[in-house]
Amino acid sequence: MSFRDQQKYLDELKKYEKQFTRQESDDFKKFIKRQKDDEDFDSVSMKKLKDLYDKYHKAADFSKYDKFFKKSGDSQ
Repeated sequence: MSFRDQQKYLDELKKYEKQFTRQESDDFKKFIKRQKDDEDFDSVSMKKLKDLYDKYHKAADFSKYDKFFKKSGDSQ
């Protein structure tokens, strides 16, 4: 993973920092420190960061808005 991906994950996780467990909070602080030191994460650290991101960041479900938009093939 690239430095850019690391930054994206860390920026998104800052929104959820208050919800972290103690261990997750400690890991997150380590990630932030390593990011400030311009270090690339190793594969184990990147996996932990990705797992933390997947746990807290849920993609929006836009399918629930389909009823508000008329499809071109619909006739009324």
